[in-house]
Amino acid sequence: MPLTQARTMPGVMELLPLDQIAFAEMLDTVRRNYERFGFLPIETPVIEYSDVLLTKSGGETERQVYFVQSTGALEKGEDKRPELALRFDLTVPLARYVAEHEHDLSFPFRRYQMQRVYRGERAQRGRFREFYQCDIDVIGKDALSIRYDAEIPAVIYSVFRDLKIGPFTIWLNNRKIMRGFFEGLGITDTEQQALALREVDKLDKRGADYVRDTLTGEGFDLPTEVVAKILEFVQIRAHDHAERENAFVRILTMVREYSGAEKPPIALDEGIKELREVTGLLLGLGVPQTHYAINFSIARGLDYYTGTVYETTLNEHPQIGSICSGGRYENLASNYTKSKLPGVGISIGATRLFWQLREAKLIDTAQSTVKVLVTQMDEAQLPVYLELATQLRNGGIPTEVVLDGGKLAKQFKYADRAGIRFVVVLGEDEIAKGTVTVKDLRKEDQFEVARAELVRTLRVELEQAEAMKI
Repeated sequence: MPLTQARTMPGVMELLPLDQIAFAEMLDTVRRNYERFGFLPIETPVIEYSDVLLTKSGGETERQVYFVQSTGALEKGEDKRPELALRFDLTVPLARYVAEHEHDLSFPFRRYQMQRVYRGERAQRGRFREFYQCDIDVIGKDALSIRYDAEIPAVIYSVFRDLKIGPFTIWLNNRKIMRGFFEGLGITDTEQQALALREVDKLDKRGADYVRDTLTGEGFDLPTEVVAKILEFVQIRAHDHAERENAFVRILTMVREYSGAEKPPIALDEGIKELREVTGLLLGLGVPQTHYAINFSIARGLDYYTGTVYETTLNEHPQIGSICSGGRYENLASNYTKSKLPGVGISIGATRLFWQLREAKLIDTAQSTVKVLVTQMDEAQLPVYLELATQLRNGGIPTEVVLDGGKLAKQFKYADRAGIRFVVVLGEDEIAKGTVTVKDLRKEDQFEVARAELVRTLRVELEQAEAMKI
């Protein structure tokens, strides 16, 4: 029988062990910070009912969904849409979860979820069909204070500070401000507003000329002076509280001058009040003023968001784009329950982020999780080597022991290639003296220590290495 070619499909990230350790450490950092802010873990099945996932039939979402069909169904020749599908995000399963367990949950419900999702993306560099999302959401019953919107940037700041990937900025906006501003310029049709917001959201990626040509062109046909006001509005940035207040005054003045009305549209007034309250709480929540700013072009393409919206970018690597995004929504589970469940949340696309950071050389290959290799000098002494390995493991030090023997130089070479830092040698002389020889492969030196002191000594060595990052 001919051999099958070993290969993975495009759009998946399969890592070698040391890179996998680095990825796991990134996930651990995210998880630790989510829990630090009082979020509780949940997991939902990879497979959901198709009618639950696809509450709105057709469209771009359905074209990217992986359906699941058993071999039994195929044998029966069933040609209808399969009953089951793989989840394409974590938000729809969350909506189903909250609706199903609504009476058993405590509100506000604070959840985090870190799992794989699946999308039929077109195969291209940096796009993934299978990837991890790391989400948090706070969901209220009937109402949810705007103060929760301020807590989310504090979580974002804590996560990316601990990831240590360089300076970053959390950009904030409020879609009510955008809708109110459009209304003040005479764009009152909600569908046209939504379409215009999607184009405005492309400003940083495609530039002002693209947005201008699109909004004045066929399909929109907006007056040139209106588009000029929109472009002036969406290019406003505010990096501190003084700039923020100046920006609000400027927006209100622009609307008043264009419309001639004394009072601003209700949505604009509400959005300004909400964004003022959110940004006013950030310092108290531990977010330095250097790490957040208002950006009126941030719309988030989905109409799903109704108020505060967030995007986070790396200051020195703008080409990477948003590394974390989200916002406020009015009713999470309207397709599954009559209860009103407003919420606010964010998502980190961990797989794509890791890949981008590695490409930009912002993440190094990790050290092995195995810290010590116990070598084998004499097969007859194998019980002694096993006992020593057990002593190290019981002392909390991850340890591997050589079971097959072989030349000592080969064992050292194995440890070096596997990323194991410390090698322990226990020969006849060491056994007679009650000592062990420890070789540090990274510092290229060695020392002898009493066997009874080995665990304590290695702990000190490992702690110093971690502290000095050597």
